[in-house]
Amino acid sequence: MSNETSSVARNQGLHAEPGGSNSADSAVSKETRRRVIAASFIGNFVEWFDYAVYGYLAVTIAAVFFPQTDPQAGLLLTFALFAISFLVRPLGGFVWGHIGDRVGRRTALSLSILIMSGATFCIALIPGYNMIGLWAPVLLLVIRVVQGFSASGEYAGASAFLVEYAPANRRGLYAAVVPASTAAGLLLGSLLAGLLTTLLSSEAMHSWGWRLPFLLAAPMGLIGRYIRTKLEDTPVFRELAKEDEAVKAPVSSLFRNHWRQLLQAVGAVLLNAVGFYVILSYMPTYLSSELGLGATESFLATTVALVTYIGFIFLTGMLSDRYGRKKVLIAASVSFILLTVPAFALLGTGNFLVVVLVQILLGAMLTLNDGTLPSFLAEMFPTRVRYSGFAVSFNLSNALFGGTAPFMATLLIAATANDLAPAWYLVAAALVSLVAVALSRETCREPLRHE
Repeated sequence: MSNETSSVARNQGLHAEPGGSNSADSAVSKETRRRVIAASFIGNFVEWFDYAVYGYLAVTIAAVFFPQTDPQAGLLLTFALFAISFLVRPLGGFVWGHIGDRVGRRTALSLSILIMSGATFCIALIPGYNMIGLWAPVLLLVIRVVQGFSASGEYAGASAFLVEYAPANRRGLYAAVVPASTAAGLLLGSLLAGLLTTLLSSEAMHSWGWRLPFLLAAPMGLIGRYIRTKLEDTPVFRELAKEDEAVKAPVSSLFRNHWRQLLQAVGAVLLNAVGFYVILSYMPTYLSSELGLGATESFLATTVALVTYIGFIFLTGMLSDRYGRKKVLIAASVSFILLTVPAFALLGTGNFLVVVLVQILLGAMLTLNDGTLPSFLAEMFPTRVRYSGFAVSFNLSNALFGGTAPFMATLLIAATANDLAPAWYLVAAALVSLVAVALSRETCREPLRHE
């Protein structure tokens, strides 16, 4: 093969079979792919386990870290810290994207899980406001900023890792492992928070009970790092490294050559950013604090939504492989535009059975978006800047709208005295995502591009 022909083949992607099947497919064993799935799963699991615990125990954390002269102000400050930790995510996206595209996906993922799990463990060690005063929320803020920085490489890196290892006709299914792992982390966090709330007294929870979930991060993170260090980098990245074609400044190349895709990606992520945090993280607080549902019932209802989410997420990945990413993502946006406000109105009835059914509906709707988005974003960018493109777009949208979603929902309710305010916020996010996806091109049947 001539140099010119070889260059063309590399630029078009690794493919030798009709339908965009990669030639690397047959070179990767099933055992390797199973280990890739496990390695990608555990990092996001640890990350979102932490976020789940923080969100579900927000009322307790507010009481521990802030003065209780105004409980609602303490809750707002707790969610504000949650949001502030997301502001560093775009910076983390630049850094981890550079490492992932320049040095390797495996290196970035191995470092990020070590920093993230260590920071989560440290939260359990912070004394409360009653012991050290304002230093308590300051230390909590510092650690959550470290968490936000380290976590910013996880979702994008794991998605790129899976897509680049997956068979060409099953990239959607493989990439669905990433949102499944986030929901599994949220599910365990929900169950553990609910169990602790049920078994422990209020005094015990405020004293030491809330610390227990954060202590689990250290062993889980070490296991995840061990699994990741035993893997090779992805076949397509190894090919670039072998040919010395990795971009020296991937983020600069991203903004210079792929800015249109970057803008489309930021818009497409918006529904995920707002929907994920409102439905799966903020919802227990909304049901208990705003609608008056009991704490146990709130946890149980959200757990049902998480189980629904996990149950449907792989089906969504398969649907996107069969019918295309755009069709499934458009269906997700349209469903949120039409059904979110009526669904939240039904939540206001306070009937537990109705609340559970609505949570099932919202969880299923969210999977249409979240189960498709990882493969959609990974395929949108070429191999040279795939990690950077995914990380920057995903973290920018989440920093501006995802991490702030619980805070905005609480603030909008307080400002409008309308319990449906979070629903309208979701509708606005769905409208933006609908436009962004409609302007993008379909990529599910195309080979992964290098250039």
